[in-house]
Amino acid sequence: MMGLIKKLRSRTPLGWLQLKYDRGRLLTALSGIAFADILMFMQLGVLNALFYSNTMLHRRLEADIVLINTQALNWSEMSTFARRRLYQAMDVPGVKSADALYINNVRWKNPQTGQKTSVMVMGTNPDRPAFDIPEVNQNLDIIKLPDTVFFDRGSRGEYAEAIAKIDRGETVTTEIERRTITVGGLFELGASFAADAMLITSDSNFLRLFPKKDAGTVSIGLIQVESGYDIEQVKNSLNAHLGKSQDVKAMSVEELIDFEIVYWAKNRPVGIVFGFGTIMGFVVGVVIVYQVLSTDVNDHMAEYATFKAMGYKNSYLLGVVFEEAIILALLGFIPGVGISIGLYNLVSAATALPLFMPSSRAIMMLALTILMCGISGAIATRKLQSADPADIF
Repeated sequence: MMGLIKKLRSRTPLGWLQLKYDRGRLLTALSGIAFADILMFMQLGVLNALFYSNTMLHRRLEADIVLINTQALNWSEMSTFARRRLYQAMDVPGVKSADALYINNVRWKNPQTGQKTSVMVMGTNPDRPAFDIPEVNQNLDIIKLPDTVFFDRGSRGEYAEAIAKIDRGETVTTEIERRTITVGGLFELGASFAADAMLITSDSNFLRLFPKKDAGTVSIGLIQVESGYDIEQVKNSLNAHLGKSQDVKAMSVEELIDFEIVYWAKNRPVGIVFGFGTIMGFVVGVVIVYQVLSTDVNDHMAEYATFKAMGYKNSYLLGVVFEEAIILALLGFIPGVGISIGLYNLVSAATALPLFMPSSRAIMMLALTILMCGISGAIATRKLQSADPADIF
């Protein structure tokens, strides 16, 4: 690629001259490329938001190893397992502590609107923080109070007035399962595809709110490893010790994150749709650029024939077309990335999903845009390579 660019610099920029000769066609091509880039940016952005938002809690876990049921599907669909597995885990050398995390997806009464909305409730041991969330960990005594919870201020929905009241120190109460609860504090993570809102409370409050839940069955086991022990070795020992039961498995937090991402990417329609949409955006871009370059080649076939008759090789003519492709890629990418950043901000504000533009994605998309235009250029030059100057004249 660098060699091609150097060659293009050393000669008359015929590709650029041809492109700007017909400015209407140039603008059409740039609009098409920008559209294809926006389409791919949005698909990748939402796909990344899907993975990122659904693994926010995983990345905040205060644990080295987790225990989950072997039948678990994802975070919000964790099959429970017997709490005695945590006591058995303590027998494994290197295990410092083993705590239970309870999870339940229910509907609660929005404290601002009074409407029933979905919420994910998590019950933890208040004496050992389950998450690396400073707003919660600095005020763990609050959730020891009966029927008291922390609420995620980044939740999706109409909560602004209720959040403002809590910030002012006013008491905000609502209902879950016909039981009155008090929102005693706030933390911030953000909404996900799995849940619009999140609550954190103590394990005793959790069991009080959901009396049908059994204290002897837990959703996730949080394992802390003693210093000096290798986490991977302890994990393998846990699987060897507990694997005979075939109802639980131990994995690292990183493996749990991968487990969640694979679920949403392969087992849920939303992940498949957005992944396929990215591919379709690339195909659309190839078709648009091909149409522009193919038309340009046909319109200038006589000029290309003249160059061939003068002794210019096919490589020179191909260079002209690829020059056009690279110029189109660079010029079309600029409005594409700019508009996409604006759309990310709008969608993020409307949905409370973490849509943002990392530099790595912008660089990857630039490379994809150049590849997209390069493929189009290669297809468009097939007729040019086989053309005989005598036939053209």
